[in-house]
Amino acid sequence: MNTPEEILAITIQNGAKKVQKTLSAKIILGFIGGAMISLGYLCYIRVIASIAEEWGSFASFIGACVFPIGLIVILLAGGELITGNMMAVSAAWLDKKIKFQQLVSNFIVITLANALGALFVAYIFGHLVGLTSTGVYGHETAIVAQAKIAATPLQAFLSGIGCNWFVGLALWLCYGAKDSAGKILGIWFPVMTFVAIGFQHSVANLFVIPAAIFEGQATWLELINNFVPVYFGNIVGGAIFVSLLYYKAYQH
Repeated sequence: MNTPEEILAITIQNGAKKVQKTLSAKIILGFIGGAMISLGYLCYIRVIASIAEEWGSFASFIGACVFPIGLIVILLAGGELITGNMMAVSAAWLDKKIKFQQLVSNFIVITLANALGALFVAYIFGHLVGLTSTGVYGHETAIVAQAKIAATPLQAFLSGIGCNWFVGLALWLCYGAKDSAGKILGIWFPVMTFVAIGFQHSVANLFVIPAAIFEGQATWLELINNFVPVYFGNIVGGAIFVSLLYYKAYQH
């Protein structure tokens, strides 16, 4: 296991590398990132749909245990996820390795590519294949989406902070581990925790709310009203609660 000081150096280095990727690489890896997070959420819905009402919060815990597969694939196999970049790229900017314009450009490109991946999974696998449109699965998709939409803008923003505090920590622990098993465990526990708590993840919401929209259970305006505060909450959670705090503590 690397020391916190070593993890910070790795994070800064990785954040700078993310900015240097070609546009085509960012789009491809961003699409993969959005799709993988969405497939993790799809797995969550398929696992808990038939037991959600009877098992209550324990069903959510079971679903939370399978959700992390998305971030595990992204970080070990390759992918770009905006919530992770909010932590890593911000660290590179704090250390003056990249310019602010590069940070903003990276955020925009990866967010759009993530959205494409999320919408692809929601429409192709969720709607056309029917994995989020039929029976208990459609019912659970609608319930999950409506729970996200029901949050006030302040609640959505604060929930976004909590979510990306944990996602940022998942990256931090992944960068700290020296073997694949350690990286998987480092990713799994923080991600499982934020999902079990019910914090809101902007890219995951770009899957589950459109999945409900495609079945007539939500609207695009509701998606936008949810996405904006969650997204900015995610920025605060990753860039401030992880990158800035650890940078101030460990950069000498």
